[in-house]
Amino acid sequence: MANDKETIVSLKDLQISFGSGKDKFVAVQDVNFDIFKGETFSLVGESGSGKTTIGRAILGINPTEKGTITFEGEQINGKISEKKKHSIERKIQMIFQDPSASLNDRATVDYIISEGLYNYGLFDSEEDRVKKVRTMLEEVGLLPEQLYRYPHEFSGGQRQRIGIARALIMQPDLVVADEPISALDVSIRAQVLNLLKKFQREQGVTYLFIAHDLSVVRFISDRIAVIRAGRILELAPTEELFTNPIHPYTEALLSAVPVPDPQIARTRKSYVYDPSMHHYETDKPKFVEIKPGHFVYCNEEEQARYTKELKEQGQI
Repeated sequence: MANDKETIVSLKDLQISFGSGKDKFVAVQDVNFDIFKGETFSLVGESGSGKTTIGRAILGINPTEKGTITFEGEQINGKISEKKKHSIERKIQMIFQDPSASLNDRATVDYIISEGLYNYGLFDSEEDRVKKVRTMLEEVGLLPEQLYRYPHEFSGGQRQRIGIARALIMQPDLVVADEPISALDVSIRAQVLNLLKKFQREQGVTYLFIAHDLSVVRFISDRIAVIRAGRILELAPTEELFTNPIHPYTEALLSAVPVPDPQIARTRKSYVYDPSMHHYETDKPKFVEIKPGHFVYCNEEEQARYTKELKEQGQI
């Protein structure tokens, strides 16, 4: 995956399993992708596809069975020193899916946002700490007088803003956003997405955005990887993926995205993905670059067919 952009995270041949012996379950396998500095890389798939498992492995929560995770040029999976782990935990932060469950209801907003500052000594004085917290609170659209309130006193959208403030006050290099808007009302989702893009413009933060809805990630993503049953099936720049999907599963996902125009919706063709259409008994599949920056999981027969179709369409 050669690119002139700076790579901040690289996953190579990653495999993650749970259990052992007869109860062993391979949740993720053969995962290969890079995330470039300053971009939003989205990982999209249905429930149980392994997308959150990958995000938690990057954070060091889920152990990996095979492969490597490299962050800023250093391997961060497997056995690493406590000192390196401590440093990584500051540089990689997470925004959780459920803002109600991820915040301590017994702690004030001031303490929740300050906890990372305390753990890493990221302030010069009490006055400096309070200033940083107040500034961050205002940055996410909340008021300084809400500093000493408790999470249950806020709406879902406001709680998610507190979660965003808690992550970004650490000035991380990478933020893993695990379906950060799925628990929010539709009217609030755009506000949160705009907030994330604002911090990216101002701080240059990199996002791994995990979602199950392609229509949501189109707005925020630079590149998208589609995952199913623990495997990345397709990876491409956002508009390329939406305009020229190659893998049948991606086509099926895109056909399920709601269309606001009823006339277009009535004439639109829906696709149902059938895994049995692939025959991998002898001709084994691999992750290949069909077009520059556009990768697909396929075997040689499928690769030849996809390439032929793209040539006929004048895309390559």
